[in-house]
Amino acid sequence: MKKKVLVTGGAGYIGSMLVSKLVQLGYKVTVIDLLKYSSTSLNHLCFNKNFKLIVDDVRNKNLIKKEIKKNEFIIPLAALVGAPLCKKNKKEAVSVNLDSIKFLMKNTRKKNKIIFLTSNSGYGIGKKDKFCDENSPLKPISLYGITKVEAEKMVMESKNVICFRLATVFGNSYRMRTDLLVNNFVYNSINKKELKLYEPHFRRNFIHVKDVVDAIVYSVKNFNKLKSNIYNLGLSSANLSKLMLAKKIKNRLKYLKIKIIKNKKDPDQRDYFVSNKKIEKKGFRAKIKIEVGINELIKVFTHTKENIINNY
Repeated sequence: MKKKVLVTGGAGYIGSMLVSKLVQLGYKVTVIDLLKYSSTSLNHLCFNKNFKLIVDDVRNKNLIKKEIKKNEFIIPLAALVGAPLCKKNKKEAVSVNLDSIKFLMKNTRKKNKIIFLTSNSGYGIGKKDKFCDENSPLKPISLYGITKVEAEKMVMESKNVICFRLATVFGNSYRMRTDLLVNNFVYNSINKKELKLYEPHFRRNFIHVKDVVDAIVYSVKNFNKLKSNIYNLGLSSANLSKLMLAKKIKNRLKYLKIKIIKNKKDPDQRDYFVSNKKIEKKGFRAKIKIEVGINELIKVFTHTKENIINNY
């Protein structure tokens, strides 16, 4: 029997890459997505009989109930992603990021296995010389971070769950975004030939979108080994400050000018380094180096003429 997987928000930045991989591996995949940002990111799958797209809202309770019954694995990716978007649409952020997850978890059955993605933005501001691990206190700064932390708590009340706290994702996708930090820095480096850095010492962990997909596939295949746990998911060699990241891009684009803007705050006040040892000990390790992703993005943005619609 082919495993049946429901992916909400499956046409998005991570979702379109994940769904493509799952279909390629022979899973029967159902996607629920409003196609708000791209109506074409899953078109390449329409020929495949194992792929089904339902253009609808994740808050459609009757639909969600029906699909929970049909599918073994549920990967709820539908969300308002990012601090600016959630700040702009506060009510919708709560209803999609939090209330829809609450409803989902209330209606899951014993056979359902949940793989939930949240953000390590929940750590807020980490200690200067200390890595954040899964036991570090959660101090989300933005509404986005708060909704994801609260949703994670709800999800973890179930035993049939794996939860990943994602590092900042980078790399090319069928539904591209240029608002994510690495993607944004490379895009601006090519189009503006300069980077303006606010609070350049702020630190982050990063991970390629393909590594995120591989981690989810790994968790589907090794569900019982990983379940009932939260894992940081990032590339351990990519704990970088904004200035370190900018310099890596300048190594490839010699013309790039890096300008440090003083006396101005970054609206995103996250600042932390993250430990990924827990998931690595369970057998999964992110592999795609930040330099490989930078090279990929330079090639993509050098010839991309399409208008990329971001979340905000």
